[in-house]
Amino acid sequence: MSASLLQPTLRESLADAGSLAVELRPAPALAHEAPGALRAFRAICNLRNLAAVFYFCLLVAVARFLQSLAVVGLEEWAFSTVRFVRQCLISGTIIMVALALADAAAVGRAWTRRQVFTTAFAAAALAAALSVVVRYYVSDSPLETLLKRPAYPLQLWASWTTIGALAYAMLYVTRQNAITRQQMAEAERARQTLEAQRVEAHLSALQAQIEPHFLFNTLANVKRLYETAPQRGREMLGSLIAYLRAALPSMRETGSTLGRELELVQSFLTILQMRMGERLTFEISAEDGLHAARLPPMVLPTLVENAIKHGLSRLPEGGHIAVVARRDDDALEVQVRDTGAGFTASGGTGVGLANTRARLAALYGSRASLQLAAAEPRGVTATVRLPLQFESPAQNPPSIADTVTDAPEPTHKAVS
Repeated sequence: MSASLLQPTLRESLADAGSLAVELRPAPALAHEAPGALRAFRAICNLRNLAAVFYFCLLVAVARFLQSLAVVGLEEWAFSTVRFVRQCLISGTIIMVALALADAAAVGRAWTRRQVFTTAFAAAALAAALSVVVRYYVSDSPLETLLKRPAYPLQLWASWTTIGALAYAMLYVTRQNAITRQQMAEAERARQTLEAQRVEAHLSALQAQIEPHFLFNTLANVKRLYETAPQRGREMLGSLIAYLRAALPSMRETGSTLGRELELVQSFLTILQMRMGERLTFEISAEDGLHAARLPPMVLPTLVENAIKHGLSRLPEGGHIAVVARRDDDALEVQVRDTGAGFTASGGTGVGLANTRARLAALYGSRASLQLAAAEPRGVTATVRLPLQFESPAQNPPSIADTVTDAPEPTHKAVS
């Protein structure tokens, strides 16, 4: 038996060991989750990867010694093939275990990518060196030859170190791609969920704000006022037109501004004031420069409607509502204060407030909040706080004051 049949060359070792780089991959069931140390170890060091390394080594060995089958006997050919598979499997298994240990060591540590790859390369280098010694020991070759003839052991060590480092790089890239795809899928699902919630909130707000009885009662009041007080009838009709023109477009848009929402609230309160008479007074004020600040649509009208429905409407004498917007460092703070019945007489399921909190959390996360507090001497103060962001002037829609000719001129600093 010739020595060329038994001793793999550097090129052959690289080709044979290449199976490790191809097949060393995380188990599919664990590729999409952040594993613990043991789970990370098992994701690399498992029977599936070991079997993959074995079968690839076997295929490469058969391909390598296939031509020699016509020269040597079948028994000698089989012995050479099995011996070659055994030697390569020793290197592949040791490096697989070393990479699994290195990957497990990185779990829970805030290592940079360079630190992770440095650890994996060091593990591959040490494992390759150990595998050379084990291969010589298993093949009954004198260990003294490692020092007397170091060329082949060094080639073997360099080839398997390179293969191990490339295998871990492929593993790392594959796992990061899987995590990225999972994050993108989760972000898409979150976006779809938020879009569904937005549409549902808009439909709920549309149903709550423009209910048939609200329109019928308002139109009936307009008709009565036109018969008894034509001037007030025209004012109420103008306020209704302004409210509808402000409310309907906001149902179809994903964003709004503080100025637009204040105009909508003023039109809504003006209509209710004409219906409730002296039982309702209101005040709307905002600091200069905040009219273009971004505000999710229908958040402010929902709070005002909640104050009317659960606060002032329960009292025979009514009460006062104050809407105040101000800047607090890099945040926009909007308060709706009422002098209504307060928490003790409050009823309802709180669906509107729950939906508002959910929308703010979905849009801004922990940076936005909606808080309710008891007011003195009575009533409730609802405070919305969210990041201060401005809309560019080119994106601002035309003001209601520019589009409604019959409505009284809206203002953002008014007392009624």
